[in-house]
Amino acid sequence: MDDLERRLSDALGSRPERAVELHGGMIGSVRRVDLDDGRTVVAKTGETPLEPEAFMLRYLREESDLPVPAVYHADDDLLVIEYVPGSTDHSPAVARDAAAHLAALHGVEGPAFGFPRDTLTGPVCQPNPWTDSWVEFFRDHRVRHVASLAADDGALPAALAERVDALADDLDALLVEPDAPSLIHGDVWTTNVLSRDGRVTAFLDPATYYAHPEVELAYVDWTDTFGRAFFEAYGDRHEVADGFFDRRRYVYRLYPLLVHVHLFGGRYVEELDRTLDRLGY
Repeated sequence: MDDLERRLSDALGSRPERAVELHGGMIGSVRRVDLDDGRTVVAKTGETPLEPEAFMLRYLREESDLPVPAVYHADDDLLVIEYVPGSTDHSPAVARDAAAHLAALHGVEGPAFGFPRDTLTGPVCQPNPWTDSWVEFFRDHRVRHVASLAADDGALPAALAERVDALADDLDALLVEPDAPSLIHGDVWTTNVLSRDGRVTAFLDPATYYAHPEVELAYVDWTDTFGRAFFEAYGDRHEVADGFFDRRRYVYRLYPLLVHVHLFGGRYVEELDRTLDRLGY
């Protein structure tokens, strides 16, 4: 804490008076810090570079109305952001409010699929080269990229890697191109959404890029972040095309599954196997 106190004092011009460890993240340490000037901030430290998160938070604040914390200081091993009160217990009212926010976010269109820079999802690199085709982007820079990482570190068995590659070959037939690239948060799950009194107070820890919005919905579905109320409210604002719930959501969950196979192995390998079975691969 002595080093953190010094760095916070230098960065913010105010001395920390009290720090409390927060839980829920997977990168480094996260603390709520009360400063002697009356402000309360969140300080994140860790070995995974933190500056990309700051870039994404600032981008979301500038390009959308999604509620995200303000960034006060950022470098690769210290990120200081606004402290936003809220819990991660999400009622149907919160789910509907989240749906409204994400439907509005998905209305923000980009020049192509990708992002102005490469970023991270957790500690895993997300390459984001501008790409005209969504299917090409998802195949090469999401599915095959992380499958290669997982195979190289031994977490993805060779037989499963071959099945993933066979599915990737068929993505033109399994997915559809959207009308336009949409800005997404990229990591909407329970602990990355804060709420209070039936409203979302902040979306945290983005893994932002321009994508087909279905990839965001599939992640919300896979993580079981919200229930039926979310999808009903989202559908009232943004059309969800036929075939998403029957099939495409399972195609899209391959990306977070492969990320989790790469990071954790274990039960995620089994879930990947079952998902490929469901899709006929």
